Amino acid sequence: MDTKATLHRYLALRRDDLLAKLDGLGEYDLHRPMTPTGTSLLGLAKHVAYVQLGYLGDVFDRPAGRPYPWDDGEDDADMWATADERGADVVALYRFSAAHADATIEALPLDAVGEVPWWPEERRHPTLHTVLVHLTVEVARHAGHADVVRELVDGSVGMNRDNPNLPERSAEEWRAFRARIEGAARTAARAGAPAADG
Repeated sequence: MDTKATLHRYLALRRDDLLAKLDGLGEYDLHRPMTPTGTSLLGLAKHVAYVQLGYLGDVFDRPAGRPYPWDDGEDDADMWATADERGADVVALYRFSAAHADATIEALPLDAVGEVPWWPEERRHPTLHTVLVHLTVEVARHAGHADVVRELVDGSVGMNRDNPNLPERSAEEWRAFRARIEGAARTAARAGAPAADG
């Protein structure tokens, strides 16, 4: 497998991981904020959809012809879904953005140069290779966020249905494992262990 195909494959896998975290949930659980900063499953999917449209669309002069939610001036408008945005709408946008991104990847060589106007001048003209690495890391990061958010929503864990990537434990074994970690944390605090750097 060549370098472009490998990068594309990993991007597609991480996209699927994130999207799988939305499976089987109703509108409330998809929309509801699960962290103090408002992170929701639908917000993560919406954000990744627009990030893909930007990095693998506009950056390479291949606009998708869709307005961005922040065009109206609201900060973080891509990070949450309004009451009018249904789960199916965001999933359709996510799939559209993936198809648009895939077309850009297929059409351009890895050394094609784009322009990222929001990056510092010295990095403003990356290659497709650089953008693919950047985007894959970003999607993987948000898929990880979705892992945690989904666990908070309904206790579902694992990378996806086909690959849980976790040891098989009963609910009681997970409680004991968590209690062991909690115990280690309390012992470290009592011992005055310094905070980890980095």
